[in-house]
Amino acid sequence: MDPGILITIGIILLVIGLVSCVLPPLPGPLLAYIALLIATQVTQQEGSISIWLLITYATITLIILIVDNFIPVWSTKRFGGTKAGIRGSFIGLLIGIILSPLGGISIIICPFLGALIGELIAGEGIEIALRSGIGSFLGFLLTSGIKIILVLMMSYHFFKAVF
Repeated sequence: MDPGILITIGIILLVIGLVSCVLPPLPGPLLAYIALLIATQVTQQEGSISIWLLITYATITLIILIVDNFIPVWSTKRFGGTKAGIRGSFIGLLIGIILSPLGGISIIICPFLGALIGELIAGEGIEIALRSGIGSFLGFLLTSGIKIILVLMMSYHFFKAVF
């Protein structure tokens, strides 16, 4: 296949991967890793992207894909949230994904509101409900930040290899 087409596909994957770090459900780091694999095929130069770098990125990507599902739950619990807050946060996340085409901010606000409402419905006080919501929000920011950093690092190596 034409290298120009492959490079274009790689750049598209990187852009979608970066956006997916904040707007699920696509796995942003995995898309960026695929772009990096495309760069290795385009360059076909020995050492442009080392095998160790690819293995390292594959390992980190796999770990982040697994941990990504646990950090928001952990942070909600850490801030004093109960199972009701965790369930509410998850439902809010799903609603946020559905509403995200209408406004990207919904993916950030809905898990917070879900945790808050879940705690209030379960009979918890406003203080616990707010802490649970804040924990959910901070967990989302933490996972998004980690994924953005990883995708930007892979983007750097992609562009370094192909240009």
